[in-house]
Amino acid sequence: MSQPKSLPTSPPEPQPKPNGDYQTLVRDNYRRLSQALPGFIPRREQNYLVAEIGKVLLGRYDRARRILVAEAGTGIGKSLAYLQAGIPWARMHQKKLVISTATLALQEQLVDKDLPLFLPHCQPAFRFVLAKGRARYCCARRLEALARGEAQIGLFDTVQALSPNQQQQLAELWQAFMAGRWPGDRDSWPQPIAPALWQQLQAERHSCQPALGHQLCPFHLARAELEQADVIVVNHALLLADLSMGGGIVLPEPEQCLYILDEAHHIAPVAREQGSARLALRQSRRQLEQFSKWQGGLNKLLGPEGQSALGRLQQSLGQLIPALNGVYRQLFTALQRRELEPDAQGCLRFSPGDLPAGLDELLSVLKEDAQGFCRALGPLHSQLSEQLKLKPSQAATTEAALATLSQQQLHGEQLRDGAELLLRTTGPKQTPPARWLELAQHNKQEKQDKQELLLCATPLAVGHLLEQWCWSRAAAVVMVSATLTALNDFGYFRRAVGLRADDGSHYLRLNSPFDYQSARLIIPPLTCEPTDPDFDQMLVEQIPLWLKEQGASLVLFSSYRQMNQAAEALRAKGLSLLVQGEASRQALLQLHKMKCDGKQPSVLFGTGSFAEGLDLPGHYLTNLIITKLPFAVPTSPVEEAMAEWISLCGGNPFMQLAMPEASRKLIQACGRLLRTETDSGRIVLLDKRLLSRRYGPALLDALPPFTRELG
Repeated sequence: MSQPKSLPTSPPEPQPKPNGDYQTLVRDNYRRLSQALPGFIPRREQNYLVAEIGKVLLGRYDRARRILVAEAGTGIGKSLAYLQAGIPWARMHQKKLVISTATLALQEQLVDKDLPLFLPHCQPAFRFVLAKGRARYCCARRLEALARGEAQIGLFDTVQALSPNQQQQLAELWQAFMAGRWPGDRDSWPQPIAPALWQQLQAERHSCQPALGHQLCPFHLARAELEQADVIVVNHALLLADLSMGGGIVLPEPEQCLYILDEAHHIAPVAREQGSARLALRQSRRQLEQFSKWQGGLNKLLGPEGQSALGRLQQSLGQLIPALNGVYRQLFTALQRRELEPDAQGCLRFSPGDLPAGLDELLSVLKEDAQGFCRALGPLHSQLSEQLKLKPSQAATTEAALATLSQQQLHGEQLRDGAELLLRTTGPKQTPPARWLELAQHNKQEKQDKQELLLCATPLAVGHLLEQWCWSRAAAVVMVSATLTALNDFGYFRRAVGLRADDGSHYLRLNSPFDYQSARLIIPPLTCEPTDPDFDQMLVEQIPLWLKEQGASLVLFSSYRQMNQAAEALRAKGLSLLVQGEASRQALLQLHKMKCDGKQPSVLFGTGSFAEGLDLPGHYLTNLIITKLPFAVPTSPVEEAMAEWISLCGGNPFMQLAMPEASRKLIQACGRLLRTETDSGRIVLLDKRLLSRRYGPALLDALPPFTRELG
């Protein structure tokens, strides 16, 4: 969390009373902003978005459920719109405005550009801050210990030796921190901090000891700043992690928040990730065995009064370790007997409601024993915390013991929650989680029974979680993105995030102000489809034709394999290419822009990650080539499970899952071409299925109104 931005230096205008005229405030702020910006041009769509957000916040559509889902096309200026509508309402109602994004680029735009732009013209005045996760901050005690040459973090977790360069950087970090020149967060240090070094410095929940005080703790100092901020910018992962723990852990409680969820199409996948579990069975057992051997060190710290609690801990370990081993042996034996057959990637998915015989009983035992282990750790943690206060001379050893206990507590909770998710039963209309077994890469020098096995589970439907965590609790929620509809309908997004058509949520769709007719959408006559064996060779022949005499080109592929194969073949023909993965994204884009500025042809090759969030306005992109419709191949366990469940319910996975997702991704990919109101160019789609298949017209009609040239 960076320092809150200071208020304007000029005297603030009188603050409105809570019952002041909200609409007058919004209009006055807009007037000041428009008069202050040179060459300001009103945007009708932006003003309409401001008005609709305001109506939702005022309860004009539903007083009990102030939720807006708004698709705002590129160029509308949605961030400035929701700032104009959201900040006055939140300030008047003593709420926090929490803006959550999916990408770092949008966070930086908000904190470095949009919020400072609006700040001098807004009444009521506000303070804003960027919130980051705990791991982005150093632990002051770890930093001090490492700077003094102490190499112990936990009682059986020792740090790795530091290189001379790392030692020098560590000394610089410590000196800057003590001098107040560095607040202790990774992002504000001017030079990159090596991951290996930062891993030893970063703050972690399991090693944080409130009894030691937080006067110098960078994370807790930053957290205190949140209480003074009116606007908090955060990413989806941190927001949903906080909400999944009940809210109010790092961020304010949902009831005190107006949430603006920008790039909202990422919300459901991030929520799914938050609810996932991965149990590394063999590694977990080794950690517990190591912890069991270490317990003797607690005797000296706790003395006679701790023997009873230590006995209960030893008893719980005596149950939990065999329970883990039982699950491992059951799966390993089934694999040896070929009762379970993983695929070529070492993955075996369990069908809904179908676990291997006997595994559910073993997981039930594991769940109960993990819960017992967590309960046994509690009294020991309390006793050590008391010792930390009573015996400051033993603070270093006691703190290390507390960190170890906290780490084991987290480990026990992960085992308990993972077993619970794997065992979860669902009703006839409820979506079961995806559950699968992964075989880690096997070291041939090890015995076969040393193979690591991972039990994994992911909830497929997270809408009920989002309703429980946020929709039903928040003061208000505004979800915005340039792509929320699929096939011209909000239904796919609504189902993903747990909203209903009749629950009082309001929906809005605003088209981009760009002149799409000035851009050409070309589907040339092609000889084959992507499913044909000759398709890769056809791409090698077609792509050079559409690169000829073009200045700035972006070619999007559906896979790294296809991209690298095409790049190799085209380079053999003499083409100069900038290929994703051969340098950092930033370095590739800088080189691309340098070539464009020098009036040299430049060709970028990229995959799906280049189809979203890539901003190449004006002469930096005039020729976009999409090699294939972005249909996802259901190869991951989660995608396979979702398709299987839709089929079991009598649905059509292609129409309900693949088509809406492909439509959304295709709109995103086409959105790379026009980034400003004066941009122009062409899009070349090298997939004839848009013309030859029955679903083609639906995908075409969902695209912006480009001038079409169909082969």
